Amino acid sequence: MILVDAGPLIALIHKDDAHHDRCVDTLQSLREPLGTVWPALTEAMYLLSFSWKAQDALWEMVERGVVEVLPLTKHDMSRARVWMKKYKDLPMDLADAALVAMAEREKIRRIFTLDRRDFEIYRPAKLGRFIILPE
Repeated sequence: MILVDAGPLIALIHKDDAHHDRCVDTLQSLREPLGTVWPALTEAMYLLSFSWKAQDALWEMVERGVVEVLPLTKHDMSRARVWMKKYKDLPMDLADAALVAMAEREKIRRIFTLDRRDFEIYRPAKLGRFIILPE
């Protein structure tokens, strides 16, 4: 599985996004399933709130299984809090913290994100650096 952040979810849907073509090309090249967490989905929905049609397209991606919303456990939420405290100087938002906690739990190193600066810094326990897509 590859984790996906809010940025690519938005770019895939919003054709005027500067990263749209790059994200579409990346998605088409992937063979593994995509997973995300509810805070990243919430962020994407909020940023797509300029258009119900865009939000509905994101719902379609979830319902069709293009991206799976992975459940966060109580332990994941505790880990997210630890991550946010560790990276408070960036600062780290909840979506990023939840993705890092999920990566840690499921041992997922690949992440589809436009937030290269932060995800090059984050180091999930026992995983080391993320492999960031698009390259």
